[in-house]
Amino acid sequence: EIIEHDGKVIVQRPDGDDAKDPVRLSQTLLEQVLANHKFRIVVSALQSISYLHLVPQVVRGARELVVRGSSFQAYGHDFLERVATGPERTTQARLRRIGQVLQTVVPQLAELKLVTDDRGSPHLQANYKHWRAKDAYQTEDQFSDGTLRLIGLLWALQDGSGPLLMEEPELSLHDGIVRRIPSLMHRIHRVHKRASRQVFISTHSMALLSDEGIGADEVLTLAPATEGTNVVSGVDIPEIRALMDAGLPAGDAVIPYVEPPTAHQLVISFK
Repeated sequence: EIIEHDGKVIVQRPDGDDAKDPVRLSQTLLEQVLANHKFRIVVSALQSISYLHLVPQVVRGARELVVRGSSFQAYGHDFLERVATGPERTTQARLRRIGQVLQTVVPQLAELKLVTDDRGSPHLQANYKHWRAKDAYQTEDQFSDGTLRLIGLLWALQDGSGPLLMEEPELSLHDGIVRRIPSLMHRIHRVHKRASRQVFISTHSMALLSDEGIGADEVLTLAPATEGTNVVSGVDIPEIRALMDAGLPAGDAVIPYVEPPTAHQLVISFK
């Protein structure tokens, strides 16, 4: 563990104390409140990062899952609890905005709200208008995978201000919705009227990268190498930069470039 500031080494381990007490090596100083006061700004920055890859099956079966630690939190195990524990006015405002977005793709949806069952467990409930006199109500265990993923996406973009890591938000969603996600993210930041947060998205989606507002400097390509993975900005790749400068969207310029060179052999390789 080495911690530097302006080229000056603040901490370098293992040190003499570690040699005397090897158990110290089971923890970094970064995670110890009593030891990280000199560089707690780094701790705060790391703690501000959030990751979300909501798995609908996990959200629906959250009560049945036996989870140790926080390994399932990023996949939606405690998603409903997080929605329920925020300030009531903030929660209602966020759900109202999410409901308005959902209405554009699900016209019958009239309302999205948070309710609790007899055991005090939180649930998302949607009210659907139809031809019958009484409306139909569904909870998250009846929502489609795409609806749950879109709700999780919209909630995550409104929750917090630190960097947000999202993995393949296009899953279970129609391409017509996916291609508008970048513009939707930008719109949410403008509505909040605060500094835009960093959002990192991993994707293989041509539709997601079709937004004309995406610049070559906003795309990072990842290529496997002998030792790890090479990460290169799209603006530093002449082929990608030239195509995007000519008006081609990121999807058309980047996806073919990152295609495995032997992908054409995928079918004939099976014997």
